[in-house]
Amino acid sequence: MTHDGTTEDVGMDLVCAAGDGVELAVRDYGGDGPAVLLLHGAGRTLLDWDQVAPLLTERHRVFAMDLRGHGRSGDGPWTFDTVLGDVTAVLERLGAPDAVVAGHSLGGMIAALCLEHNGRTPAAVNLDGHGMGRPEQYLGLDRTHVGRRLAEARECARRAGGRPFVPEALDGVLAYQVAMAQQLGVPKELMEAGVRRSLGETADGQLFLRPQRQHAQEVQEAMADLDLFALYRRISRPLLIARALRPNPPVPGMPGWFDELMAAYAEGLRRDLGELARTQPHVTVAGVDGTHAMVLERPAEIAGLVGGFVARAVPDGGGRAVPYGIERIP
Repeated sequence: MTHDGTTEDVGMDLVCAAGDGVELAVRDYGGDGPAVLLLHGAGRTLLDWDQVAPLLTERHRVFAMDLRGHGRSGDGPWTFDTVLGDVTAVLERLGAPDAVVAGHSLGGMIAALCLEHNGRTPAAVNLDGHGMGRPEQYLGLDRTHVGRRLAEARECARRAGGRPFVPEALDGVLAYQVAMAQQLGVPKELMEAGVRRSLGETADGQLFLRPQRQHAQEVQEAMADLDLFALYRRISRPLLIARALRPNPPVPGMPGWFDELMAAYAEGLRRDLGELARTQPHVTVAGVDGTHAMVLERPAEIAGLVGGFVARAVPDGGGRAVPYGIERIP
């Protein structure tokens, strides 16, 4: 059993310093070929990639990182600009400044932004990183009604982010993750390890799931302000966008109208991503037969999707990592 609670030690753990001094946890999965950096979603950790990354190493040098405020990375102000700077700093330290960046959910948004922020990112992959969109994307629903509901949903997420709980409640948190793992067909050890890697502790001894409350709110604000489709229309390098084809399980604590809202949004995304694929030559859109948890549910499909796209986007085999010298985490 590893320090994260997983049953097999996968990759080598490293630490890189961001420009503002925040320490960023990185995992080097090894491999050879064009480099790929994998980014997780909000409230998650690099462990989400432990089933996908080994499938990519046959043809790629593969890394993953905990975003600032998440997992084993340090805390600091959370904006897209700071996190994009983190990604650039990590890739420079790893000797892979030309890596393809692939991310899931929030990580997918960051990956897409890398195409505009970092001139050396040759291509990017956004796996179901759509945020909550704009009211006009909710097909069949009144925009004013949607606007009010989105404000309520974001307030629910804001209240939940970094919420402290007593240590005795940890067993219940882990039990919920085991139940989710069974529902999704995901190894329970992986889900439990993700929780343990995310644990933080308040000054009075309570626990919380990182990011802590202030930074969780900053993440929500950053996502709410991002106009992804405006970004997609500006980019001039290859971008793969994946969309989950199955609805998500019910979200605990969310009001009853939330599922109807998300169903309308899924239809709007299907329409808008289809139009994007038809009109933007640098954008490829794919569907994945899974829920938003696709990286955990469908590792082989995700690895094939990412690997195939990278082979097409970087056909000359560029972006190889060179030897680096950074601190290994004991």
